[in-house]
Amino acid sequence: MNLTLNGEAHVFPPLADLAALISQLGLDGRKVAIERNLEIVPHSAYGKTRLSDGDRIEIVHFIGGG
Repeated sequence: MNLTLNGEAHVFPPLADLAALISQLGLDGRKVAIERNLEIVPHSAYGKTRLSDGDRIEIVHFIGGG
């Protein structure tokens, strides 16, 4: 599966949805914001948002600290 992730082309094994992509990347889904093809995806929809070859994904990872 070919995805553009944060502006860079990447090849992934077939992924069903955004939740699978988050898992593949080793990210905590509670600490990321995702945009798919210029549309913000709510956290509650990560498991329902299907991925297609050629999708453009932007992920922002929130990191706490002081």
